[in-house]
Amino acid sequence: MSSSLDTVDHVAISVNEIPPALDWYRRHFNCEVLYQDDTWALVQFSNIKLALVVASQHPPHLGFFTPKAGDFGPLKAHRDGTKSVYITDPAGNSVELLEKE
Repeated sequence: MSSSLDTVDHVAISVNEIPPALDWYRRHFNCEVLYQDDTWALVQFSNIKLALVVASQHPPHLGFFTPKAGDFGPLKAHRDGTKSVYITDPAGNSVELLEKE
């Protein structure tokens, strides 16, 4: 596998409420909670992160680290220290392009 490939950082899925969704994932899987507030949570698995998002606050999306993130528009700083831009693929799916620090 080439090291020049971009990296899938996370998949963000829509949930109704963060606490019960987070509880379900923690009870059923061996994972670590990296961040949690009322609108989203970030859960670490061995190979990928899962973001649980309240759709009225954050879009469900795929998150990729790519050196080309800034080519798609201005990068916005987030609470977790990352910088990214959201775009939409041809099918209308939200995609977050993150820049590595």
